[in-house]
Amino acid sequence: MDPQLLRSTFAVVERRAEHAVTFFYSHLFWHNPGVRELFPEDMLPQKDRLFAALTHVVTHLEDPGLGVYLGQLGRDHRKFLASPALYAGVGQSLLAAFAHAAGSAWTVEAEKAWTEAYGLVADLMQAGAAEAAGAGEPAWWDADVVRHERYGDDLAVLTLRPRQPLPFRPGQYVSVSSLRVPRVWRTYSLADAPRPDGTVELHVSRIRGGAMSTALVDETGPGEVLRLSAPGGALTARTAPGGLRTYICGGTGWAPVRALLVEAAEAEPGLEGRLFVVARAKEYLYGREDVELLKELLPGLHATYITAAPRQRRDQATERLLQALQACGRWPEHDVYLAGPPAFVTEVREVLEELGTDPARIHHDALPSVGRFTTRPSTAAERLLGPPTPLWHNPGARAPRDQL
Repeated sequence: MDPQLLRSTFAVVERRAEHAVTFFYSHLFWHNPGVRELFPEDMLPQKDRLFAALTHVVTHLEDPGLGVYLGQLGRDHRKFLASPALYAGVGQSLLAAFAHAAGSAWTVEAEKAWTEAYGLVADLMQAGAAEAAGAGEPAWWDADVVRHERYGDDLAVLTLRPRQPLPFRPGQYVSVSSLRVPRVWRTYSLADAPRPDGTVELHVSRIRGGAMSTALVDETGPGEVLRLSAPGGALTARTAPGGLRTYICGGTGWAPVRALLVEAAEAEPGLEGRLFVVARAKEYLYGREDVELLKELLPGLHATYITAAPRQRRDQATERLLQALQACGRWPEHDVYLAGPPAFVTEVREVLEELGTDPARIHHDALPSVGRFTTRPSTAAERLLGPPTPLWHNPGARAPRDQL
């Protein structure tokens, strides 16, 4: 493979991303009629995820961790019932879409490079899926809803009991599917360390227009069955015993942070750390009782609650957090665990780096974007004067900023 050729071709295709991805799915469904039923009715999020994954691969071609990423992706795609025939069909449609969108940039050399690249991607994904199946891991876990608690109009905490043991590490997430929203999977963090009774807890904030979050918050009740994917995620504990750490969470970002603190209370009750819990208003500090209980188990944990002032705009909470962070010291000595909406994560991370935090010690999840397509510059002159930032791979995507 020629990484430079792959990147240059992809740059041309990316300029016509919405057109290319529409062509891709039209080609895939036309030539593989039975495949359409595997996809959700609303294809907009799915279209974004396709380019998110492609962008990640193209930007990490020389990264030694790419194989691990693709193996995990293949493992995760078992929940979509991805077969070798589907991988082959996707490859044919992807090359056809790239040829259509790239125009004169689609040379014989480019086609060869992309054919080889997709072959490698498909092989690594299928190897990851085969390894998971060989280890006895199910394609998904059926889980019974045993408790559904509401906090205000927009938030619910669901307690689930998987019918098979679900191995996970505190801070990880799972994708969730419900028969109420067929063929749709959405990601939610697990809010606890593994429990003796095997139950798990999800914190769900309703997103405006979000079919899955609305179904889970407003319609789901005890006795229903949800499907859970294999756990994944990078927000797991990495601090050596005795190391300083700071936890920062916005909205339902409290869920993975809570899991990390529960784990720490069991393994290292003498830890020294700082916790910042941010919510758009006082009534949305739904985890305050849990924080106070954890402070009793972790005497060295200092907790700060931050909300917007009454009748002020909700993003004032983030401004107050940034001021509080600037008033703290010893940032180069701290590991930071950060969770929340993507814009929140991005903004806080930038400030932490300005304060001297080692970027390698700022830990948060890396999830594909699920936003709408964004208009991009269409001419070489525009691209030269204002090169666009990559929009297809948002390293912290969870929910829109206004869900804080």
